Amino acid sequence: MELLNDLIFNYTLRNIALGSALLGIISGVLGCFAVLRRQALLGDAMAHAALPGIVLAFMLTGLRESLVLLVGAALAGWLAALLLLLIIRQTRIKEDSALGIVLSVFFGFGMLLLAAVQRQPDAAQAGLSKFLFGQAASLVAGDVLVMAVLGAVALLFVGLFWKEFKLLSFDPDFAAAVGFPTRVLDVGLTALTVLAIVIGLQTVGVVLMSAMLIAPAVAARQWTNRLSTMVLLSAIFGAGAGVAGALISATGRGIATGPTIVLCISAVVLVSLLLAPGRGLLWTWQQQRRNARRMRAELGGGSR
Repeated sequence: MELLNDLIFNYTLRNIALGSALLGIISGVLGCFAVLRRQALLGDAMAHAALPGIVLAFMLTGLRESLVLLVGAALAGWLAALLLLLIIRQTRIKEDSALGIVLSVFFGFGMLLLAAVQRQPDAAQAGLSKFLFGQAASLVAGDVLVMAVLGAVALLFVGLFWKEFKLLSFDPDFAAAVGFPTRVLDVGLTALTVLAIVIGLQTVGVVLMSAMLIAPAVAARQWTNRLSTMVLLSAIFGAGAGVAGALISATGRGIATGPTIVLCISAVVLVSLLLAPGRGLLWTWQQQRRNARRMRAELGGGSR
């Protein structure tokens, strides 16, 4: 009860929980399309690619406001996404190799810039390193509002282009055959994925953001074959893990919120892999045992 009161009335915990829940909803929804399109590594590459954008935004403006830094992260992420698509379409390099190239080059460049900025004698650059692993405790009401607005924009586009994104995820060849602009849709969906990543950088950081994008969708996929249900479950799992991680980190001193959220959603994935009907490992094991018993019974009956 005391923890519930803190969740409602404690300013810091309320912001952390709201921000984490928003992150879980947004990344859960957009992560479904990344999983269905077999682009799980895309989130990891785009999250790491956002780091140089954050540092460059600070170097050019001298400001550490979240909105300014997130704009820089978004521009760097979108540039990396477009570069990735260009490499895949214009060269013989395979997608996994292209992802590795983009991730390592952009992240290495970002770390180089971050090291250079941190050697400055003043303290203006303090706090930039929080985007590596996230610092949810630094969320204020303005940050949550920015996350809510950006998330609403992303979800609005998903709703407007639901049919197109659904067809692109399941059968891109048919989508192109019926006249859908698949390249434009591909770029647009990738841009929305980048937006979801940018929203979560301050909470879980560039290193752990890919888990928030992929894990809720993987867990939801175990429970259903319908995209609409999968998206809803993924959003619920993501939001639940976000709030649970915030509450758990609040109960212990020195427990980082971002990694705790990732561990919570990992637990959801584990339970889903084990217990989901039709796909879970325990369900599959039970079905195999039933089939084995049925086969033995049929063979025994035939021998008589």
